[in-house]
Amino acid sequence: MLRIYTLAWFPMVLIAVANGSLRQFGYAPYLSELAAHQISCFTAVIFFAAYTWLLSRRWPLPGAAQAFAVGGIWLLLTVAFEFLFGLYVAGHSLERLLADYNILAGRLWVFVLAAVALLPYGVYRLSPSAIPLKTNKERRRDDR
Repeated sequence: MLRIYTLAWFPMVLIAVANGSLRQFGYAPYLSELAAHQISCFTAVIFFAAYTWLLSRRWPLPGAAQAFAVGGIWLLLTVAFEFLFGLYVAGHSLERLLADYNILAGRLWVFVLAAVALLPYGVYRLSPSAIPLKTNKERRRDDR
């Protein structure tokens, strides 16, 4: 299952690119850079949540430990991609990349990373297979 979810991280790059395109060509021209960044972070979390939920419908995670492992793998891949692509392909400075981690300046990228790490567990916990079923004895006790 870890292999499937590791490979499932790669389409998240396409989701991020689509989200960035929506930002650049949709609402960024009408907003400040900071406001566009904040909205983009929010929409990224929504898109990633929907994608994670769809994945869980096709390949349910068997347990909380595996969900946390997937989240950790996704977090590592996302940060590695961000810095490797940003530094070596886009040619951004390290200072520019680190600026997105400044919550005090209103940058919300840290929350996107937290969502990427925690979404597999959140989706797992919300899945019917993660909800413990009550025994008949427990149901009778609750009915009293």
